[in-house]
Amino acid sequence: MILLAPMEGLLDHMLRDVLTRVGGIDRCVSEFIRITDMLMPNRVFTRIVPELLNGGRTAAGVPVRAQLLGSDPVCMAENAAKLAALGPAGIDLNFGCPAKCVNRHRGGAVLLDEPELIHEIVSAVRRAMPADMALSAKMRLGYMDSHRTLDCALAMQDGGAEELVIHARTKADGYKPPAYWDRIAAVREALQARVVANGEIWTPADAENCRAQSGCSDLMVGRGMVANPGLALALQSPDGPPLSWAALLPLMRGFFDLVRSNVAHRHQAGRLKQWLHYLRRHYPEAEEAYLRLRTVNSPEELDLQMFGPDERGPRPLSPRPIDEEVESCTA
Repeated sequence: MILLAPMEGLLDHMLRDVLTRVGGIDRCVSEFIRITDMLMPNRVFTRIVPELLNGGRTAAGVPVRAQLLGSDPVCMAENAAKLAALGPAGIDLNFGCPAKCVNRHRGGAVLLDEPELIHEIVSAVRRAMPADMALSAKMRLGYMDSHRTLDCALAMQDGGAEELVIHARTKADGYKPPAYWDRIAAVREALQARVVANGEIWTPADAENCRAQSGCSDLMVGRGMVANPGLALALQSPDGPPLSWAALLPLMRGFFDLVRSNVAHRHQAGRLKQWLHYLRRHYPEAEEAYLRLRTVNSPEELDLQMFGPDERGPRPLSPRPIDEEVESCTA
């Protein structure tokens, strides 16, 4: 099984839409929905996970689990119940985000120093969800070190998470190579829950090494898929042809259509150039395009220079959910 990772500010619903059209991805996880002390209105859930308006699946039919991030068990549970009513393909809990602004407000990887609280959060969410809806969690090996990796993994499993994705680095490691895939193996052996390995998987060879060292057959891929949108397909069908630049271009144009319909005008060009920057790792054509277009900040000009004249007519606008009042969580 190949899962597509969430990446705040990069791998969002627009890129999920495009990457799942290529093939090879079995399931996605959304970028996190930050839960504080409020019961979120449906529009927050559907803005971050618009697949909720499509039966919890991308346009290509790939299921999407919606991810929650927070530290208050009551608020997490109440929001999980409301989110579950919208029909996601499961709910995922974020205990892995390394961002300082998130950790400073007691969210993400900082909770890996508090396995007792993790258990309380997971248990509360599990009780609030329908019994037949899947619950998973994503974690790192630890916050500043990895001495409580197993404690945290057991807390998640015993709280009711049926699947754990383990990013094979601590928060202190950030995204610096290497990923310590071998450290996942001991956790996998101690758990009954499914364990998915994640981190530093850029090529089929990386995937093979990760599986061998972690003992996990299931993988989650993030930046590697952004850099090579054909990676999941290559992992599922090793003998198939690679995704060519010519085949990728229409998908990139579809992505930029989504960006221009959903993102503020001043940020639109940056989103396409951001993806081109990653694609440089795999495609020489992306290197040429990035160097040629990196100073172009007008989305209209960037569209024209990257893809040529558009003869398809105006782009349809995305539906906008109805606004709702925000409620406080029950104390």
